[in-house]
Amino acid sequence: MNPSFKAVMQPLLNALRDLAPIVAVIVFFQVFVLHQSIPNLPDMLVGFACVVVGLALFIQGLELALFPIGEKLAYAFAKKGSLFWLLLFAFLLGFGTTIAEPALIAIAGKAADIAAQGELIGSSEADKSSYANGLRLSVAFSVGLAIFLGVLRILKGWRLPYMIMGGYIMVQLLTPFAPEAIIGIAYDSGGVTTSTITVPLVTALGVGLASSIAGRNPVLDGFGLIAFASLLPMLFVMVYGMVVLP
Repeated sequence: MNPSFKAVMQPLLNALRDLAPIVAVIVFFQVFVLHQSIPNLPDMLVGFACVVVGLALFIQGLELALFPIGEKLAYAFAKKGSLFWLLLFAFLLGFGTTIAEPALIAIAGKAADIAAQGELIGSSEADKSSYANGLRLSVAFSVGLAIFLGVLRILKGWRLPYMIMGGYIMVQLLTPFAPEAIIGIAYDSGGVTTSTITVPLVTALGVGLASSIAGRNPVLDGFGLIAFASLLPMLFVMVYGMVVLP
């Protein structure tokens, strides 16, 4: 097989393999449980092909660009030896990648619409935009702070389990005081922040930083940043709800 052709086809075959279980589950329940034909089959086949190509291109982009960029930046900052610039970069990386997350943008907009329907905020576009932007900024700031603390943990060698358990204890303590309308959004906010843009860069940063510091194990110390990025948004969104919601 031609090497160039194989290089093009292999990512597509990998994406097809990864998506096959999802397709099998949908087809099984649609045909054998619901006993219904698949609606709009031609459109679904076209959409499935787009997903396969998009997933293949996305994975290639991660391997060729985002992971190497994150690791090289971590090495460069470790070599520079400036704690201030490293921590500032960690915060801005977390903030910038989160504010650009498509999932967060969609969830914030939907949350604003539902809050307006429930008369928790005004129904004007300005009110909904203000609520959604405030939600996005709260989550982005919390993720920036989370990456800041995660990088500091790697540098200082702090134990990850204790920090994670302490964070979730704080979540449980704050939950009874937060408005009921914001609790579900707060709990989901950690998941939507750790998505397509944030995870590759942040993971590469942690692994690259741990690899470049003597005495640090990339497996034990390099991972865990995403756990912080999932945890702190819960706290910050609940505080945001306590401030802006009645």
